[in-house]
Amino acid sequence: MALKNYKAVTPTLRHLIAIDRSELWKGSPLKSLTTKVGEDAGRNNFGHITVRHKSGGHKKSFRVIDFRRDKFDVEATVERIEYDPNRTAFIALLKYSDGIYSYILAPHKLAVGDRVASSKQLIDVKIGNAMPLAVIPIGSIIHNIELKPGCGGAISRSAGTYGQLVGKDSGYAQVKLQSGEIRMFPLGCMATIGSVSNLDNKNVFIGKAGRSRWLGIRPTVRGVAMNPVDHPHGGGEGKTSGGRHPVSPTGKSAKGKITRKRNKSSNRLIVKSRRDK
Repeated sequence: MALKNYKAVTPTLRHLIAIDRSELWKGSPLKSLTTKVGEDAGRNNFGHITVRHKSGGHKKSFRVIDFRRDKFDVEATVERIEYDPNRTAFIALLKYSDGIYSYILAPHKLAVGDRVASSKQLIDVKIGNAMPLAVIPIGSIIHNIELKPGCGGAISRSAGTYGQLVGKDSGYAQVKLQSGEIRMFPLGCMATIGSVSNLDNKNVFIGKAGRSRWLGIRPTVRGVAMNPVDHPHGGGEGKTSGGRHPVSPTGKSAKGKITRKRNKSSNRLIVKSRRDK
């Protein structure tokens, strides 16, 4: 996919940079693989805002994605590549040889008519095929990586992301992520060959405030523009810079502080943190 620029016939179109989706499927998604999901918009079960700057966004139906890839040894053909409003990556509709349809994350360079498969054994190491880490060759580029066998892909699912298999030892595979972190995964975890589609998503320029609202993003107000009752940075005579290190509205450090819980059981699986030099 390529980026799409517009003629500056309006002030917002002057700066708008969007993804050219002319090659994607232009019809509706497969109805049997869609469902309705309630929009919580950053609120908890009491209706209180727990994540700020979120709203409902545009109405959309949820596409049911097969993150497990557990239909083994049945070849599938890519029927079409589709846009999914629920994620940054594109999705691919597969038709298996037994007539079953399924959506998967579309890898980069996967095309209509390509054949993909999933297996517990070593099969062709080509884009879109899914296998356990135990049989994937070292050095391969992978995505949609499971954290635990059978739980479904959880790592490298966003547009343009991937990991690289760099080693295997003592029942674990070492995967280098784009953040620089090297992490161990059990060899039984499934992963898909290739990187995720829509590499240019990071270069999109929204262009106007309304487009952010369609995406479910509400305006972000600076703390120094508030009153002292609303934010620790608020108040003061004239324009101030806050007068303290950046904090959240509740007083928690906003920049640089490590918020990851140190007692997580998976910490032992991190071989090299992205913060390590």
